[in-house]
Amino acid sequence: MLDIIQIPVLNDNYIYMLHDSVSLETAVIDPALEQPVLDVLAEKGWQLSFILNTHHHWDHVGANLALKQQTGCKIFAAASDRERIPGIDVGVEQGDVICLGEHQAQVVETPGHTSGHVVYYFAEDQALFCGDTLFVMGCGRLFEGTPQQMYASLQTLKALPPSIRVYCTHEYTLANATFALSVEPDNIFLQRKLLTVTQLRAANIATVPSTIAEEIATNPFFRVDSISIQKELGLVGAEPDVVFAALRRRKDDY
Repeated sequence: MLDIIQIPVLNDNYIYMLHDSVSLETAVIDPALEQPVLDVLAEKGWQLSFILNTHHHWDHVGANLALKQQTGCKIFAAASDRERIPGIDVGVEQGDVICLGEHQAQVVETPGHTSGHVVYYFAEDQALFCGDTLFVMGCGRLFEGTPQQMYASLQTLKALPPSIRVYCTHEYTLANATFALSVEPDNIFLQRKLLTVTQLRAANIATVPSTIAEEIATNPFFRVDSISIQKELGLVGAEPDVVFAALRRRKDDY
Protein backbone atom coordinates (compact mmCIF):
# COMPACT_ATOMS: atom_id res chain seq x y z
CA MET A 1 0.00 0.00 0.00
CA LEU A 2 0.94 3.61 -0.49
CA ASP A 3 2.31 5.24 2.66
CA ILE A 4 0.28 8.38 3.42
CA ILE A 5 1.39 10.89 6.03
CA GLN A 6 -0.85 13.77 7.06
CA ILE A 7 1.04 16.91 8.11
CA PRO A 8 -1.03 19.61 9.89
CA VAL A 9 0.13 23.18 9.21
CA LEU A 10 -1.13 26.75 9.64
CA ASN A 11 -4.51 26.94 11.37
CA ASP A 12 -6.34 24.17 9.59
CA ASN A 13 -4.39 22.98 6.53
CA TYR A 14 -3.17 19.47 5.80
CA ILE A 15 -0.18 18.66 3.62
CA TYR A 16 -0.05 15.05 2.42
CA MET A 17 3.15 13.10 1.85
CA LEU A 18 2.97 9.91 -0.21
CA HIS A 19 5.73 7.29 -0.34
CA ASP A 20 6.24 4.13 -2.37
CA SER A 21 8.46 1.76 -0.42
CA VAL A 22 9.51 -0.17 -3.55
CA SER A 23 10.62 2.64 -5.87
CA LEU A 24 11.42 4.91 -2.87
CA GLU A 25 9.67 7.76 -4.67
CA THR A 26 7.98 10.38 -2.51
CA ALA A 27 5.41 13.02 -3.40
CA VAL A 28 3.91 15.86 -1.43
CA ILE A 29 0.49 17.34 -2.10
CA ASP A 30 -0.26 21.04 -1.64
CA PRO A 31 2.73 22.12 0.48
CA ALA A 32 1.93 25.42 2.16
CA LEU A 33 5.19 25.48 4.15
CA GLU A 34 8.54 23.88 3.43
CA GLN A 35 9.93 23.20 6.90
CA PRO A 36 7.30 20.70 8.06
CA VAL A 37 7.84 18.78 4.82
CA LEU A 38 11.62 18.84 5.18
CA ASP A 39 11.31 17.68 8.79
CA VAL A 40 9.27 14.60 7.82
CA LEU A 41 11.62 13.81 4.93
CA ALA A 42 14.60 13.97 7.29
CA GLU A 43 12.86 11.85 9.92
CA LYS A 44 11.93 9.17 7.38
CA GLY A 45 15.12 9.36 5.34
CA TRP A 46 13.11 9.96 2.17
CA GLN A 47 13.93 12.05 -0.89
CA LEU A 48 11.21 14.22 -2.40
CA SER A 49 10.49 13.24 -6.01
CA PHE A 50 7.66 15.59 -6.89
CA ILE A 51 4.95 17.98 -5.77
CA LEU A 52 1.30 17.70 -6.77
CA ASN A 53 -0.70 20.92 -6.56
CA THR A 54 -4.49 20.96 -6.69
CA HIS A 55 -4.89 24.71 -7.26
CA HIS A 56 -3.10 28.04 -7.13
CA HIS A 57 -4.04 29.45 -3.70
CA TRP A 58 -1.00 30.38 -1.61
CA ASP A 59 -1.75 27.94 1.19
CA HIS A 60 -1.43 25.10 -1.34
CA VAL A 61 1.64 26.24 -3.30
CA GLY A 62 3.57 28.40 -0.83
CA ALA A 63 6.49 25.98 -0.48
CA ASN A 64 6.79 24.98 -4.14
CA LEU A 65 9.91 26.93 -5.03
CA ALA A 66 11.73 26.38 -1.73
CA LEU A 67 11.18 22.61 -1.89
CA LYS A 68 12.16 22.48 -5.53
CA GLN A 69 15.36 24.39 -4.81
CA GLN A 70 16.30 22.20 -1.86
CA THR A 71 15.31 18.78 -3.22
CA GLY A 72 15.31 19.04 -7.01
CA CYS A 73 11.75 17.71 -7.14
CA LYS A 74 9.43 18.25 -10.10
CA ILE A 75 6.14 20.09 -9.79
CA PHE A 76 2.90 18.82 -11.35
CA ALA A 77 -0.15 21.09 -11.55
CA ALA A 78 -2.95 22.09 -13.89
CA ALA A 79 -1.65 23.14 -17.29
CA SER A 80 -4.28 25.88 -17.37
CA ASP A 81 -2.80 27.43 -14.21
CA ARG A 82 0.80 27.52 -15.42
CA GLU A 83 0.92 31.29 -14.97
CA ARG A 84 -0.39 31.19 -11.41
CA ILE A 85 1.38 28.20 -9.83
CA PRO A 86 5.09 28.70 -9.17
CA GLY A 87 7.63 26.26 -10.56
CA ILE A 88 5.42 24.01 -12.69
CA ASP A 89 7.45 21.42 -14.60
CA VAL A 90 4.57 19.30 -15.89
CA GLY A 91 1.15 20.68 -16.72
CA VAL A 92 -1.62 18.12 -16.26
CA GLU A 93 -5.11 17.82 -17.68
CA GLN A 94 -8.22 15.69 -17.32
CA GLY A 95 -7.40 11.98 -17.69
CA ASP A 96 -3.63 12.29 -17.31
CA VAL A 97 -1.98 9.63 -15.16
CA ILE A 98 0.88 10.30 -12.75
CA CYS A 99 2.93 7.38 -11.45
CA LEU A 100 4.50 7.17 -8.01
CA GLY A 101 6.36 3.92 -8.44
CA GLU A 102 3.63 1.46 -9.40
CA HIS A 103 0.93 3.60 -7.81
CA GLN A 104 -1.11 5.53 -10.35
CA ALA A 105 -2.99 8.76 -9.82
CA GLN A 106 -5.60 9.87 -12.31
CA VAL A 107 -5.97 13.61 -12.79
CA VAL A 108 -9.58 14.81 -12.59
CA GLU A 109 -10.47 18.42 -13.40
CA THR A 110 -12.89 19.84 -10.81
CA PRO A 111 -13.49 23.54 -11.56
CA GLY A 112 -15.58 25.52 -9.12
CA HIS A 113 -13.47 26.63 -6.18
CA THR A 114 -10.98 27.90 -8.77
CA SER A 115 -11.13 27.64 -12.54
CA GLY A 116 -8.07 25.38 -12.74
CA HIS A 117 -8.66 23.07 -9.79
CA VAL A 118 -7.65 19.41 -10.22
CA VAL A 119 -7.76 16.42 -7.88
CA TYR A 120 -5.64 13.27 -7.77
CA TYR A 121 -7.40 9.92 -7.63
CA PHE A 122 -5.44 6.80 -6.67
CA ALA A 123 -8.02 4.14 -7.55
CA GLU A 124 -6.07 1.05 -6.49
CA ASP A 125 -5.02 2.71 -3.24
CA GLN A 126 -8.60 3.88 -2.63
CA ALA A 127 -7.50 7.45 -1.99
CA LEU A 128 -8.72 10.77 -3.33
CA PHE A 129 -6.70 13.94 -2.74
CA CYS A 130 -9.31 16.56 -3.44
CA GLY A 131 -7.79 19.87 -2.35
CA ASP A 132 -10.56 22.40 -1.73
CA THR A 133 -13.22 20.91 -4.02
CA LEU A 134 -14.67 18.49 -1.48
CA PHE A 135 -14.43 18.72 2.31
CA VAL A 136 -15.77 16.41 4.98
CA MET A 137 -19.45 17.41 4.98
CA GLY A 138 -18.69 20.46 2.85
CA CYS A 139 -17.27 21.88 -0.36
CA GLY A 140 -15.10 24.81 -1.35
CA ARG A 141 -16.31 28.37 -1.85
CA LEU A 142 -16.93 29.44 -5.42
CA PHE A 143 -14.12 31.94 -5.88
CA GLU A 144 -13.84 31.59 -9.66
CA GLY A 145 -16.22 28.92 -10.93
CA THR A 146 -19.98 28.81 -11.30
CA PRO A 147 -22.44 26.81 -9.19
CA GLN A 148 -23.08 24.63 -12.23
CA GLN A 149 -19.37 23.85 -12.54
CA MET A 150 -18.98 22.99 -8.87
CA TYR A 151 -22.12 20.89 -8.85
CA ALA A 152 -20.82 18.92 -11.84
CA SER A 153 -17.41 18.49 -10.19
CA LEU A 154 -18.99 17.17 -7.01
CA GLN A 155 -21.18 14.78 -8.98
CA THR A 156 -18.03 13.36 -10.56
CA LEU A 157 -16.51 12.71 -7.13
CA LYS A 158 -19.79 11.40 -5.72
CA ALA A 159 -19.76 8.71 -8.43
CA LEU A 160 -16.45 7.25 -7.21
CA PRO A 161 -16.58 3.92 -5.32
CA PRO A 162 -18.04 4.30 -1.80
CA SER A 163 -14.90 2.95 -0.11
CA ILE A 164 -12.62 5.68 -1.50
CA ARG A 165 -10.98 7.68 1.28
CA VAL A 166 -11.39 11.44 0.99
CA TYR A 167 -8.24 13.40 1.86
CA CYS A 168 -9.18 17.07 1.76
CA THR A 169 -6.75 19.83 2.70
CA HIS A 170 -8.60 21.64 5.47
CA GLU A 171 -9.92 20.70 8.91
CA TYR A 172 -13.33 22.36 8.50
CA THR A 173 -15.34 19.36 9.61
CA LEU A 174 -16.88 20.59 12.86
CA ALA A 175 -18.17 23.82 11.31
CA ASN A 176 -19.38 21.92 8.26
CA ALA A 177 -21.23 19.39 10.40
CA THR A 178 -23.00 22.15 12.31
CA PHE A 179 -24.14 23.76 9.08
CA ALA A 180 -25.19 20.44 7.58
CA LEU A 181 -27.38 19.70 10.58
CA SER A 182 -28.99 23.14 10.26
CA VAL A 183 -30.31 22.28 6.79
CA GLU A 184 -31.05 18.59 7.39
CA PRO A 185 -31.79 18.17 11.13
CA ASP A 186 -33.58 14.83 10.68
CA ASN A 187 -30.56 13.06 9.16
CA ILE A 188 -29.64 10.41 11.75
CA PHE A 189 -26.28 9.66 10.13
CA LEU A 190 -25.41 13.32 10.36
CA GLN A 191 -26.48 13.49 14.00
CA ARG A 192 -24.17 10.59 14.83
CA LYS A 193 -21.33 12.05 12.77
CA LEU A 194 -21.53 15.37 14.60
CA LEU A 195 -21.15 13.61 17.95
CA THR A 196 -18.10 11.72 16.70
CA VAL A 197 -16.52 14.81 15.16
CA THR A 198 -17.08 16.85 18.30
CA GLN A 199 -15.27 14.22 20.37
CA LEU A 200 -12.38 13.97 17.91
CA ARG A 201 -11.82 17.71 17.72
CA ALA A 202 -12.02 18.06 21.51
CA ALA A 203 -9.09 15.62 21.62
CA ASN A 204 -7.33 17.47 18.78
CA ILE A 205 -7.62 14.43 16.52
CA ALA A 206 -8.01 14.84 12.75
CA THR A 207 -11.42 14.09 11.24
CA VAL A 208 -9.86 13.53 7.81
CA PRO A 209 -10.01 11.24 5.88
CA SER A 210 -13.65 10.52 5.35
CA THR A 211 -15.03 8.18 2.68
CA ILE A 212 -17.27 8.74 -0.32
CA ALA A 213 -19.91 6.59 1.41
CA GLU A 214 -19.84 8.81 4.51
CA GLU A 215 -20.11 11.92 2.35
CA ILE A 216 -23.10 10.55 0.46
CA ALA A 217 -24.81 9.97 3.83
CA THR A 218 -23.92 13.29 5.49
CA ASN A 219 -22.62 15.97 3.11
CA PRO A 220 -25.42 18.37 2.14
CA PHE A 221 -23.64 19.26 -1.12
CA PHE A 222 -23.87 15.59 -2.11
CA ARG A 223 -27.49 15.51 -0.94
CA VAL A 224 -29.25 18.21 -2.96
CA ASP A 225 -31.94 15.62 -3.81
CA SER A 226 -32.90 15.40 -0.12
CA ILE A 227 -36.50 16.57 0.33
CA SER A 228 -35.58 17.79 3.81
CA ILE A 229 -32.89 20.09 2.38
CA GLN A 230 -35.11 21.22 -0.49
CA LYS A 231 -37.89 22.12 1.98
CA GLU A 232 -35.45 24.06 4.16
CA LEU A 233 -34.40 26.10 1.12
CA GLY A 234 -37.93 26.47 -0.27
CA LEU A 235 -36.90 24.66 -3.45
CA VAL A 236 -38.84 21.39 -3.49
CA GLY A 237 -38.63 19.90 -6.97
CA ALA A 238 -36.08 22.42 -8.24
CA GLU A 239 -33.21 21.44 -10.54
CA PRO A 240 -30.26 19.99 -8.58
CA ASP A 241 -27.81 22.72 -9.59
CA VAL A 242 -30.31 25.36 -8.46
CA VAL A 243 -30.61 23.66 -5.05
CA PHE A 244 -26.82 23.44 -4.89
CA ALA A 245 -26.40 27.15 -5.66
CA ALA A 246 -28.87 28.13 -2.93
CA LEU A 247 -27.22 25.78 -0.46
CA ARG A 248 -23.77 27.21 -1.21
CA ARG A 249 -25.10 30.75 -0.70
CA ARG A 250 -26.64 29.67 2.61
CA LYS A 251 -23.28 28.24 3.70
CA ASP A 252 -21.45 31.43 2.68
CA ASP A 253 -23.71 33.44 4.99
CA TYR A 254 -23.82 30.88 7.82
